[in-house]
Amino acid sequence: MKIVLSTLNAKFIHTSLAIRYLKAFCGDDFNIDITEYTIKDPAMNIVSDLFQRQPDVIGFSCYIWNIEETITVISMLKKINPQLIIILGGPEVSYDTEYWMERLPQVDYIVMGEGEETFHHLLKEISGDRAFYSVFGTAYRKEGRVLINPPRPKLKLDDIPSPHRFAEDVPSLANRVVYFETSRGCPFSCQFCLSSIEVGVRYFDIDRTKNDILYLIASGAKLIKFVDRTFNIKRDYAMDIFEFLINNHQGCVFQFEITADIMRPEVLEYLAENAPPGVFRFEIGVQSTNDLTNGLVKRRQNFAKLSRTVTMVKESGKIDQHLDLIAGLPEENYHSFRKTFNDVFELGPEELQLGFLKMLRGTGMRADAEKYGYMYMDNAPYEILGNDILPFSDLVRIKRVEDVLEKYWNSHRLDHTVNYLIRQQFPSAFDFFQQFGDYWEAQGWQKIGHQLEDLFTRLRAFLIHRGTQRMDVIEGLMKLDYFLNHKYKPRKIWWEFTLNKAAQNDYLRRLVHNPEAVSTAYAELGIGEKDIHKHVMIEVLPFRLDTYLETGELIADAEQLLIIYFPPDTSTRAMHFTLSLTSAKAM
Repeated sequence: MKIVLSTLNAKFIHTSLAIRYLKAFCGDDFNIDITEYTIKDPAMNIVSDLFQRQPDVIGFSCYIWNIEETITVISMLKKINPQLIIILGGPEVSYDTEYWMERLPQVDYIVMGEGEETFHHLLKEISGDRAFYSVFGTAYRKEGRVLINPPRPKLKLDDIPSPHRFAEDVPSLANRVVYFETSRGCPFSCQFCLSSIEVGVRYFDIDRTKNDILYLIASGAKLIKFVDRTFNIKRDYAMDIFEFLINNHQGCVFQFEITADIMRPEVLEYLAENAPPGVFRFEIGVQSTNDLTNGLVKRRQNFAKLSRTVTMVKESGKIDQHLDLIAGLPEENYHSFRKTFNDVFELGPEELQLGFLKMLRGTGMRADAEKYGYMYMDNAPYEILGNDILPFSDLVRIKRVEDVLEKYWNSHRLDHTVNYLIRQQFPSAFDFFQQFGDYWEAQGWQKIGHQLEDLFTRLRAFLIHRGTQRMDVIEGLMKLDYFLNHKYKPRKIWWEFTLNKAAQNDYLRRLVHNPEAVSTAYAELGIGEKDIHKHVMIEVLPFRLDTYLETGELIADAEQLLIIYFPPDTSTRAMHFTLSLTSAKAM
C-alpha cells in the first residue's frame, strides 16, 4: 500500500511539521512519501503530480488557509480514481467533523485531533481487518452513514520519533522555514483560539530537543520557528533553551511565541546581556488593551507588565519583536480599537500585525457568536463581517489601516519619515494610517501594483493633498529613506536633485580631497575620485539631519549636505553622513 502525505502551505518557504510527524510515527510500518504544494499552485498541477505518484492512500493536513483549495484537489482526485482512499486531518476538520463528512462525500476518513497514533492505527485497519470502530479519534463511513469514534487519549510525546531527520529535507533547509515544537498545549483559555481547548502542557524530552536543533543547524537550517503556544510558560525550561541556542546558534535565527506579561525580569536581563543581535525574534500576542474585552474572551493580561517586557527587549537592541492585534473582539468598537492600536504602537515594535477576528470551529467565540451579534463568513477563514458595535463599514476602514501599515511600517522602507509624521503631523499613529489608507482607497491604488518609488510618490501626494506643514523637512527624510532602501546607487529617483550636475561634481571633488571635513569614519572609507562617482550620491537637505537623528530636535536654520555611500560589497547596508553646506563650500 503506497501512501502519500500532503498539504498546501501558504507559501513555498513554509514546511509542514504535521505530515512529518505522521511519517516519522508510521514510517517503519508503511511506505509513505511526503509532498507539499502551496495554495497558489494551480489545482491541475497538484492533481497531476499526485496522480503520477500512483498512491493508494492520500492524507491531507487541513487548516483555515488551505481547506477550500484542498477540497478542489480532492474532488478532482476522486473523479479520476474513485478507488483512491482520501484521509483528512488537521485543526480545520477536527471540529464539526460530521459537517465535513457530510459536505465532502469524497473523503473516506477524518483523523481528529492529535494524529500520529490515530493515523497509524487507521492505516493498519485499512490494510488489515478494517475494524474501524476500534480506531479512536477517527470518523468513517459505514453503509451510507457517518460514524464518529470517541477521542483518543493523549500519547506520550517521547513516543513520537523525531520529524526532523528525513534526508530528503536537508537540501532545502537553508531556503525554508523549519517549524519546531518543544511542547504541546496551552495553559490559557482565550476563547478565540483553538489552543484553549486542549488542557495542560506536555513537553518533549529536552535532550532530544537539543539534539534535533543541533542536527538542523548542522544541516543548514537558517530560520527555526518554535510553534509552542507559550514558549516561556516554564521559566527554567525556556532559560535552558535560550542559553543552549546562544551557545550553539551558528547564525541560525530562532522565533518564539511568548507571553510577555509573565516574562521574568531576570530572563530579560540575561537575554539583554547575552543574546547575539538578530538571532532571536519574539512574537507577542497582545490582541487588545481593553480590559473588558480581555475579560469577555477569558484572556488574562497585564498590559503594564507586558509593556515593561517589550520596552526592556527593545532597549536591549538584540531582539526584534512582532506584536499581534485582533480587530473585532467583543465590546471593542472602532474608537476603543483605535486606543488599542495606539497603545501598542507606542511600544515601538519592529512589526505590528493587525489581524481580524476569525470564528474558528471549536472555539468558544464561535459558540458565543450570536450573543454579540456577529456575522461572519460561511467558509474558511470565517472572518467576521461585523457585530453589534462594530459594523462592516468600520471593519472596512480598519482594513485600510492594515494595508498601509504593512506597506509603510512593517516593510521598514520609510522609518525616518513615518516616525516624524506620527510624532509631528498627526494626532496618533492610528490616525496617520487611517487617513492615508482612506486616501489610498479613494485614489484606486488598491487595484494596481506599486514599485518602491511609488510608495514615496503616493505618500507625498497624500501629504500635499491634506496640506501637511513642513513638506521640505518631510521630503528630506523621504530622500534619506529612499537612499537607504538601496544596496547600490539607484538609477531612478522620484524628485529633481537640488544640485545640478556641475554642482554635484564640484562637491564630490571636494569630498575626495578633504574627506576629514565630513568625519573620521567617512575618511577611513578611502573613497577615491574614481569610486566616488560609482558609489556616492549627495543631496541638499533644508535642516540639520544629524541633530534631528540624534536628539529629535528639528533645526531648520542651516542646510546640510546628505552624503550616501553605497559599499561595493552589497551585503553591507548603505551609509549616510552629513556636512553643513557652509563647511562643504569652504573645503
